[in-house]
Amino acid sequence: MSSTENVLSPEYKEAVTNLLFQLADDDFLISFRGSEWLGLAPHIEEDVASSSISQDTMGHAAMYYTLLEELSIGKADDLAHLRPASERKNSILAERVNGEGYYMETPQYDWAYAVVRNFFYAQAKKVKIDSLRQSSYQPLAETAVKVNMELYYHLLHWKTWFVQLLSSTDEAKQKMTAAMELVMKDFGDVFSYGNEKAAIEGNQLIASEEELKARWTANMTPIFESLEMAVPAIPEASEKNGRNGEHTEELDGALATLSEVYKLDPVAVW
Repeated sequence: MSSTENVLSPEYKEAVTNLLFQLADDDFLISFRGSEWLGLAPHIEEDVASSSISQDTMGHAAMYYTLLEELSIGKADDLAHLRPASERKNSILAERVNGEGYYMETPQYDWAYAVVRNFFYAQAKKVKIDSLRQSSYQPLAETAVKVNMELYYHLLHWKTWFVQLLSSTDEAKQKMTAAMELVMKDFGDVFSYGNEKAAIEGNQLIASEEELKARWTANMTPIFESLEMAVPAIPEASEKNGRNGEHTEELDGALATLSEVYKLDPVAVW
């Protein structure tokens, strides 16, 4: 048992654990969906750049799972690869497929959707990380500082794509507008803490759901104004809230692929 765990009350530890799972599972799934673009991005430079971002993001997930291991919740690799969908705390947005088809066969992925999802997600992650740097849980605050250094470049990358495509042809604008509609349908639980809202906010681990939503909208406003567009309104969580372990069948498929190699050799280093 670590010295950190010794000083945490059971209620505080449970709140920290739930938040860490939300952060870890989000990055774990969004990085996996990003990795499925390998070899399929619009050009080779983007293939390298987006693959690097996915690798960074998987590294962030690993940091959060390691913090959970330090709390004696379980081995980091096991927490990442062996938990069933019903125990996952990621948002619905993070688990969604990139488009029709299967990566190794005949994928028909939507780059506009990838750009919008990654940009909106990166901006949401940024406001969370900014808040987490003042978290009452010091190991998480220290991790947020490390994540923030890479996140700056991720956000800049996706913002550039977002603005360029919406400033391009009519076809590009139509595809981006359709992609935004799809992304916002699943955006309702991105800032949700689910059933753990009171505990997570009450222990000052991170800012409130409402405050994070307001910051996201404020950060997005200048960008949308430059494009002569209105920032989409963040909806309420739909009938499924990923923070409460409520997911789509798309998560089952992702986990089957993600855990396949690990289950063959659990002693390997992830």
